Amino acid sequence: MTSLVPIPQSGLPSRLQADIDRAVEFAKLEKSPATRRAYRSDVAIFRSWCDSRGVSALPALPETVAAFLASEAERGITPSTIARRVAAIRYAHKLAGHLVPTEDERVKATVRGHRRAVGTAPRKKAPATAERIIAMAMVPGTRMKDLRDRALLLLGFAGAFRRSELVALDVADLEETDAGLKITIRKSKTDQDGLGCTIAIVRGSIACPVAALKTWLDAAEITDDRGHRGRNDRHLQRCHRHARNESDDRDGAIGARHRRARPL
Repeated sequence: MTSLVPIPQSGLPSRLQADIDRAVEFAKLEKSPATRRAYRSDVAIFRSWCDSRGVSALPALPETVAAFLASEAERGITPSTIARRVAAIRYAHKLAGHLVPTEDERVKATVRGHRRAVGTAPRKKAPATAERIIAMAMVPGTRMKDLRDRALLLLGFAGAFRRSELVALDVADLEETDAGLKITIRKSKTDQDGLGCTIAIVRGSIACPVAALKTWLDAAEITDDRGHRGRNDRHLQRCHRHARNESDDRDGAIGARHRRARPL
């Protein structure tokens, strides 16, 4: 976000520069990379709209923001995206030390009116039921990426893991027990401060996530320096929608697409 709003440094002693740079790095960590990218795009759209009309984007008047949001609504932008535009404009003004125009009632009324006009009922998706997951896991295949995808499919469903939680796992985060596995989630979307939690994965009688994971780890020869299955030379995965090629499997490339789970 510092590319949106530079921190003014005039009048500050040069010896503060190192501390200022560290403060900027910490400020970047306040928001996830995905949020920063979205905010950067939203502010760029707002700036472009303001430039085309000869008005100031930063600082912006409440009337300007309300008019911008009305224009976006006319373009068919969804209420959720407009809400994110508002959040981005608010954040940019706070970083720059300006009064926040999005707190004005005229802006809030515009947002509420748009939501009421178009409706905001969520579009429900069909759930990935246990039967569907088992059917997908039973598809035959012995290639490395088949073993990997089967393991991640079953593990993600059994633990109700987000994709981001799965891709951040190291083998060192897995602890095998008599009942199954204990998996340490070090950080997640709902745990931005990294307090961490432990998720228990029980063994299954039909499609066992523990057995599937062990099969893949053994086949991929993912080991640590002591000869134990452990952290590879990098995270188990950088998530891709499709595997790039089978040679990546020794580095632990994984793919997963599910969200909520039930024991199998």
